[in-house]
Amino acid sequence: MGKKVLSESALECIEKEYAEWLGEYQKALKKMPPRLNRFSSVSDLEVKPLYTPLDIANRDFLEDIGFPGKYPFTRGVQGTMYRARLWTMRMFAGLGTSEDTNKRFHYLINHGETGLSTAFDFPTLMGYDTDSPLARGECGKCGVAIDTMEDMQRLFANINLEEVTASMTINPPASIIWAMYIANAENEGYSRKKLGGTIQNDCLKEFIAQKTLMLPPEPSLRLVTDTVEFGTREAPRWNTISISGYHIREAGSTAVQELAFTIYDGITYVEEAIKRGLKVDEFAGRLSFFWNSHIDFFEEIAKMRASRRIWARIMKERFGAQDPRSMLMRFHTQTAGCSLTAVEPYNNVIRTTTEALAAILGGTQSLHTNSLDEVYMIPSEEAVLIALRTQQILADECGATHVIDPLAGSYFVEALTDKMEEEANVYIRKLDEIGGMVAAIERDYPQMEIADAAFHFQRQVESEEKIIIGVNKFTADRPELEFILKIDEEIERMQVDRTNGYKEKRDKVRFQKAMDELRRRCEGPPCWENNVMPALIEAVRAGATEQECCDLYRDAFGVYTDPGTF
Repeated sequence: MGKKVLSESALECIEKEYAEWLGEYQKALKKMPPRLNRFSSVSDLEVKPLYTPLDIANRDFLEDIGFPGKYPFTRGVQGTMYRARLWTMRMFAGLGTSEDTNKRFHYLINHGETGLSTAFDFPTLMGYDTDSPLARGECGKCGVAIDTMEDMQRLFANINLEEVTASMTINPPASIIWAMYIANAENEGYSRKKLGGTIQNDCLKEFIAQKTLMLPPEPSLRLVTDTVEFGTREAPRWNTISISGYHIREAGSTAVQELAFTIYDGITYVEEAIKRGLKVDEFAGRLSFFWNSHIDFFEEIAKMRASRRIWARIMKERFGAQDPRSMLMRFHTQTAGCSLTAVEPYNNVIRTTTEALAAILGGTQSLHTNSLDEVYMIPSEEAVLIALRTQQILADECGATHVIDPLAGSYFVEALTDKMEEEANVYIRKLDEIGGMVAAIERDYPQMEIADAAFHFQRQVESEEKIIIGVNKFTADRPELEFILKIDEEIERMQVDRTNGYKEKRDKVRFQKAMDELRRRCEGPPCWENNVMPALIEAVRAGATEQECCDLYRDAFGVYTDPGTF
C-alpha cells in the first residue's frame, strides 16, 4: 500500500491559503476582465485558474501514479522509456502504385524513419479491386492500390521485413491484406514467426466513426478474432489489432469519448478472444492502441496517461490478467488531421509540433506527424520530410526525452488525468448497462454521442468561443500552397491491366480449390479448424485478389449498410 503525499494538517493549511488567494484573484478580475467568458479544453472540460495539492488530495502516489514500467503504468509502459529507446518514427505513406509507395518508403527510411506505415486507397479499404466499376476514379488517390500478391511484393521490395516493422491501416479486408503480407514475406525467405508489425483490423470503430464498412458486426468480430487466434499461434511478434481512437476523434468526439469508446472496443475484442478459448495472458500482450493527439496540449497528455491506468486496471480486475505485459497499453499516436487548416497551411507545422510534443510527453510508443499539406492531398516529399524532421528535432534537440513522464506531479496534469479516468469510466459503465459495444452500435449510442460533440464544437467555433487561427481569428487572404501533389490518372488504366493479367495467368484449378476451402471455413462455426487465415494465405498464393476474397466474405456473411441515423 502507498501513502498519500500530504498529511491532513498540511492540506488544511493549503485550503486556507487557497481560499485567500481565490478571493484576491476574483477581486482582480473585476478590475481586469478575463480574456474569455469561460476557460475550457478543446473537448469543453472546464479548466480552473489554478491547481494545488487539494486537487489530488485523495490520490495515493504508489497506487495511482507510481513509477514507469510498474502497475498501473500511469507513467509509462517501460521503466526506461526514451532514455533507452526512442519511439518508432512511423510516417503514414501510400500513394499511386505500389512502386510509388515503395519509393516513398525508401525515401523515409533513408531520412531516418524507423518503422513503416501503409495507407491504402479507398477501393482497397472497401474491399474492391481497381478493375471494379465501384473503384473508378479512386486508384491511388488517398493511398496505394493493392489488388494482388504481386502488388504486395512490389510494395515492400528491397525492404528487410524481419528488421523493419510494418503497420497497415486497413479494417474490413485486414485479414486478406495480412495474408498477402505473410505469403509475400515467406516467398522472400522470411519466417512468419519473426515478422513484426500491426494490422489496424478494428471493425468496431468503423461502425462508430470511419465507416469503411463491409460486413455486419458479428461476422466482422469473428474475422478479427480469427486473426488474434492465428497471430497467437503463428505470428507471435505481430499486433493483430490496433484498437483505434484516432478515427473516433477525427469524427468529432471529445477526448473522453475517444478514450472510453476505444477502451470499450478493446474490452469487446478481449471478450471475443476468451470466448474462442484463448487465455487472456496468451494474447493480450499483442493488442495495441492508436490515439489521436489533438491541439489541446495538456488534455492530450492527461488522456494518454489515463488510458494506461484504465486499461491496466481493466485487464487485471475484469479479466484476471496475471502477466504484466497483458496490462500494458502500448499505443501509436498520430497528430490530429482534423486540426489542420486549408487556410495558411504553414501554420499546420506549429500545430503538428505541439501535438507531437504532447504525444511524446504522454508516452507514445510510435508516432506519425502530419504534413502541412495533408489537408489538401497526399503529402509531398518536401512536406513529409518537414514532418519527419519535426519528430527528430523533438527527439534530439529540445530535451523532452531526458526525463521520464516529466509532467507527473503537476497538480493540473494529475487532476486532469484523474478527470479523464473518471469521465471515461462513466461511459464504460453506461456501455455495460446497454449490453456491450455491439448493442450500443445497434442503438446508435456512440455515433450520436460523437455527433452531438462535433455539433457542439462547431457551434463554439462559429461563436468564437473556440479559436482557430486563420479561420475565425486573425483571418488573412494569404496564398495557398504553390504545389499540390496530383496522382496521374493513367495509373488506373495500368493497374486495371495488371490485375486482369494477373487473374488470367493463375492456375485456375488451384485457385478454385483454395477458394472452396476458404468458403468452407467461413460457413463453419468459429473455431481453430475454421480459422480463415490459413485458407486466406493459400488463396492469395493461388492468385486470389483482394476483392475476390472480400466478395466471398460478403456472400457468406452478408453486407452491412449504415442506417444513417441523424
